[in-house]
Amino acid sequence: MFKLSDLLKYEDIVIQCHNFPDADAIASGFAVQSYLASHGRAARLIYGGFGRITKPNLTKMLELLNIEIEHVEDLPNAKTLVVVDCQYGEKNIVKFDAEKVFVLDHHEDMGHGHDGIIQSSLGGCSTLIWALMAQEDFDFAAYPDVATALYYGLFTDTNSLEEVAHPLDKDLRDSLKYNQAAIDTMRFNNLTIGELQIAGEALSVCTINSHHGYAIFRAAPCDQNILGFISDLALQVEDVGVVIVYNELPNGYKLSMRSCVRDVMASEFAAFLAGGGGHRQKAGGFISKDKLDGADINDYINARTNEYFESYELVDAANHNINFAEYAKYVKKSIPVSFVKSTEIFAADTPMLIRTLEGDSDALASDDINLMIGLMGEVYPIKAEKFAATYDITNESMPQRDYEYAPTVKNKITGESIALADNARMCIHKGTTNIYAAELTKNTKVFTAWNPNGYMFGKAGDYIAARTDDCNDVYIIQKDIFDKTYESARDGE
Repeated sequence: MFKLSDLLKYEDIVIQCHNFPDADAIASGFAVQSYLASHGRAARLIYGGFGRITKPNLTKMLELLNIEIEHVEDLPNAKTLVVVDCQYGEKNIVKFDAEKVFVLDHHEDMGHGHDGIIQSSLGGCSTLIWALMAQEDFDFAAYPDVATALYYGLFTDTNSLEEVAHPLDKDLRDSLKYNQAAIDTMRFNNLTIGELQIAGEALSVCTINSHHGYAIFRAAPCDQNILGFISDLALQVEDVGVVIVYNELPNGYKLSMRSCVRDVMASEFAAFLAGGGGHRQKAGGFISKDKLDGADINDYINARTNEYFESYELVDAANHNINFAEYAKYVKKSIPVSFVKSTEIFAADTPMLIRTLEGDSDALASDDINLMIGLMGEVYPIKAEKFAATYDITNESMPQRDYEYAPTVKNKITGESIALADNARMCIHKGTTNIYAAELTKNTKVFTAWNPNGYMFGKAGDYIAARTDDCNDVYIIQKDIFDKTYESARDGE
C-alpha cells in the first residue's frame, strides 16, 4: 500500500495539478508539498494548459494560505512527477515526461497503471491526501494553512460539504482546525457576474416530469459550487421534489442533486444515478462519457431517473400488509459478534453520532442501550433487555477484523471520537430469536419502527425481515450479511 513517506526516496520531485486547477487540486498539491518540506525535501507545485488561475476564490486561496503554484509550458528533465486530483495520460492534464510518475486521485480509475493510490469513493482528493498525511502522524496544528487548504478543497468539491458521503470525508471535516476567516473570505468571493448569468440561463430551461415530481437542468461549464446554487433555487419550485443539475467536464458530467421528499434520500438517489453520495437532502455525483455510449446526457439522466422512481417499493413498518408468516423462518448463527455498552463510552444522556460506511446515525448513551457491531462493521443499537435475551457474553478475545472503515462513535457535545472496536466485547447469539425473511425481487425502501422519517434501502437480492414475535419490527438485511449470519430455522423453532 502506498504511503507518502515512499516519496522521500526520490529526487527532483514536481507535484502537478490538472489544467485549470480547482481548490481541491491546489489544496492536495500544496499539502503534499508541505509534507515533503516537513522532511526537508523541496518540491515544485505546477499546472499546465492554456488557462491561468483567475477565479476570485482561488486567487484569494493562494494569497491567504501562502501557496505558490507555477504555470508551466514545459518541464524538461523531470525525474519524479506526483500527479494530484487527476490521472497521468488523461485529457485534463498536460503530459510532461518524467522518469517516475505517481498518481494520487479520487476519480474513477482510468487504468493507466501508475504507482500511487486512487480511491474513487472519496468526495475530494483533499481527503485522500489528509488520510495519507494522518497515517504519517503529520502535525496539522503546526501547519494551519495546510489544514485550511484541505478543508476548503473538500468544501468546494462537495458543494459546501453538503455532498460528503464517505466516513473519511466526514473525519476530515470534523478533525481539522482551520482558519474560519480565510474560509469565509474564499467562500464569499466565489461567484462572478458571469456565473450568476450561467445560473439564470440554466434555470430558464428544464425537463420536468410531473408524474414523479422531478426536474432536470443543464448548466454551462462552471465551478461545481454553482451547480449546488442552481439546485437550491430550483428545489423551491412548486410541485418539484427532486432536482438534478449537471454540467459538462472534459471526461464526463458533474451532477448536483436535491430532494425534499420523504421517499427519496438524495444520497441514495445519487448512488443509483451517478455513483455518488451525500446527505438526505443534498448529494452529488459524476457520469463518465464512456457510460453514455453516445447517448444524449439529458435523455440519459431523464431515462435513468424515471427508471429509479419505478424501481422500488415502499414498506412502512408501522402500517404494512405483508404476511410475514408466509415467509421462511431463520435464526442467527452462533457466531461471535461484538458489542459495546453505550455508557461505557460516554456518560448517560450524551448525544452520540455513530459513523460507519453505511452512514451516520444518532443515539443517546443510556444504561438501556448497547451498540452491536456486525461482521461487516455495521452498527445498530439494541435495548439491554433484548440484548440479554438474545446474546451470551463470552470471555474470549476479540477477533481481528479488517473493516474497510472501522466504525466510530462521536460525542456530539465535545467532538471526541472513539473507535468502537477498541472498547468492544464479544458475544454469541443464543439462537433463541427467529425472524421471518424473504429475498427481495425488487429494490425496497423500509421506513422502520425506530426511524419513521428515514428509510433502509434494500436492493434486489437483499432480504426483508421481521422478528417472529413482532412483525412490525421490519428491516433490511444486506445479502452478504444475511448469508454470513443467518441459517434456516429447524422445525419447531
